[in-house]
Amino acid sequence: MRNILSILVLALLLQSCDYFKKSSKPQAVARVGDDYLYEDDLVNIVPIGTSSNDSLAMVKDFIDRWATQKLLYAAAEINLSESETASFNDLIEQYKIDLFTRAYLEGLVVRKIDTVVTDAQIVDYYNKNKQFFTNSNELVKLRYVNLVKENPKLDEIKSKFTSFTAKDKNVLSDLAIQFKSYAFNDSVWVDINQVFEKIPFVNLDNKSEYIKPGNNFQFADSTTVWLVKVREVLPANSSTPLQFIRPTIKQVIINNRKLELVKTIEEEITNDAIKNRKYEVYK
Repeated sequence: MRNILSILVLALLLQSCDYFKKSSKPQAVARVGDDYLYEDDLVNIVPIGTSSNDSLAMVKDFIDRWATQKLLYAAAEINLSESETASFNDLIEQYKIDLFTRAYLEGLVVRKIDTVVTDAQIVDYYNKNKQFFTNSNELVKLRYVNLVKENPKLDEIKSKFTSFTAKDKNVLSDLAIQFKSYAFNDSVWVDINQVFEKIPFVNLDNKSEYIKPGNNFQFADSTTVWLVKVREVLPANSSTPLQFIRPTIKQVIINNRKLELVKTIEEEITNDAIKNRKYEVYK
C-alpha cells in the first residue's frame, strides 16, 4: 500500500506541473463496493512544495476518509428505517430547491437592485424611525495626540492643540509624522469602546474621570505624553445621532429594497406561470 501511495503522490506532483498528459482511461486508486476513487479525484489534494512524507500522509488520509464515508453511508442506507430515509430525502430535496432558488434570486437582485441611497432618503428614514435608534454605549466626540516627552516642540504642540484653530490644525497635521498616534476629527461620534482601544489609559473603571464634556487634559506615562480634548459625551441609551448611524441606515434601506425586489420577482414569476397555464390550482 505504501509503495502504491508513493507512486500515486509522485504522479500527482508531476500532474500538477503538467509534465505529462492525463490518460484517456481514468485510473482507480481505491474501491468501496461499486464506488471507485480515481487519480483525478486527488488532484490538488497535495499543495505544491509539500514534502514527500507529508504528501504521502495527506493522500492516505484523504483516501481513508473517503472510504470511511462511503462505508458509513452504505451502512446507514441498510440500517435506517424507511421513514427516516424518506424524511432525510425530503430534507435533501428541499435543501436543493432552497439552494438553487436562493442563488437564482440573488443573481437577479444583484443585476436589478438600485444601490444609490441619497442623503434625503437617509434623513427621511431616520426621522420616521428615530425612536428605534438608541446607542447601547456612550458616544464621544474628542481629539487626541500621543507623542514622546522629549519632543522639542511639545509646548507649541500643546498650545495649538488647545486653541485648535483651522491654522493650528494645519500645523499639527504637518507635524503628525512625529506623533505616535493622533485623531483630530473631533466632530465625529465614536463608540466609547473605540476610545478604550485608542487611548489605553482610559478604561471602564476610570472613564468618568476623563471622559466628560469639555474636559481638556494631558496624561504622561514613562515615555510619552497624551493630550486629550473631549468635546461632547452622549450617554448610553440616548437617541443615536444620524451621523453615527448613517452607514447602518443606508444598508437597511438597501436591504429593504432587496426584500421588495425579491417579492416582486416571485410575484412576476407566479403571475407569468398562471398566464401561460404552467401553474394551476385545482378546486
